[in-house]
Amino acid sequence: MGVAVHIPKNIVQEEGSGKQKIEKADHSPIQPVRRIVQFGFLFVILWIGFEFFLWVHQLEQGRTPTLTRPPGVEGFLPISALISLRYWILTGVLNHIHPASVVLLVIILATGVFLKKGFCGWVCPFGLLSDYLAKLHIRLFDRRFKLPKLLDYPLRSLKYLLLFFFVYAVFVQMNLFDLHAFIYSPYNRVADIKMLKFFTEMSSTTFWVLMTLVGLSLLIPHFWCRYLCPYGALLGALSWISPLKIHRNPETCIDCKLCTKACPAHIQVHKENVVFSDECNACFQCVDACPVKDTLYMSVTRKRFRLKPMAYAWILVGLFVAGTLLAKLSGYWHNWIPVEEYKYHVQHLHDPEYYHNRGAVPRYDEQKLRVPPVGKPMEHPPQQ
Repeated sequence: MGVAVHIPKNIVQEEGSGKQKIEKADHSPIQPVRRIVQFGFLFVILWIGFEFFLWVHQLEQGRTPTLTRPPGVEGFLPISALISLRYWILTGVLNHIHPASVVLLVIILATGVFLKKGFCGWVCPFGLLSDYLAKLHIRLFDRRFKLPKLLDYPLRSLKYLLLFFFVYAVFVQMNLFDLHAFIYSPYNRVADIKMLKFFTEMSSTTFWVLMTLVGLSLLIPHFWCRYLCPYGALLGALSWISPLKIHRNPETCIDCKLCTKACPAHIQVHKENVVFSDECNACFQCVDACPVKDTLYMSVTRKRFRLKPMAYAWILVGLFVAGTLLAKLSGYWHNWIPVEEYKYHVQHLHDPEYYHNRGAVPRYDEQKLRVPPVGKPMEHPPQQ
């Protein structure tokens, strides 16, 4: 009695020989394109940072800046964006203190819902740095170190605990009055300048904390992204509801495990028919590594709407471009803080009301601030 042997559909018998031939994958590797996109976003971020540095420098000299403040710098204000987003949900008012921060947050959340963790794998500069630290790790140690599961799983929960802390503080602890008080406080008005000073006037403690994180990311690839980044946790949670997933066709898979070896998130891709993991950042490295045609791909279902990696790249970049253009056209890209007010702020950055006060919502008197309140009349503080 013969034994039935499963032969994948893409393995065909060569005529005139007993050899079997695998129908090889015919797609072009997407990693060069991903690197172009990553470095493109990095260039934009660095250019924004340089422009903002010059703009603040001119303010500090008491001059009216010759440059326009780049709103994209607000992408580094996720907490302010989260607070403003909740205020927008509760009141219908998108404030004009840091409107671009909310716009960018919404775009990033949209990528999580529709494109998995594409922001992490294609846009985030820290993700790019993490990728190259991982490459250096392999060069130094000739292998990719992975923590044992007993450590890996508890550590992965840390980023979700950090995310819970921020979400709980904003959505549970802060009432409408607190939200408004924070948004229009001196601290939040200059949060972008404070963030710049975080890098340009870095304390020794901050420096060594950052160096420690870099060192840990060198010893344990993607340490920050995998264990500590609350943004990654948020997008990972949203990716569960994303319709797009990496699919594996078990009928054509030859079980070479190259996909699993290529995955920077240590996902056992060769065992999954559909990759649901919250660690998948849609980098397509597993797809590039697969040697067999029509075996690994991104799609809504196994047989419907397969999304080519290049199309994914265009959609991701298009979301950021379209979202930014829409914000500009609707008047919610540039803030409404006048230059004269900024001149006042930069001269008083070290005053007590410009500090966060260990998480307490700063209260202040706009008359004492000697600047007019910012925003439309409908943005007056709600009654406490």
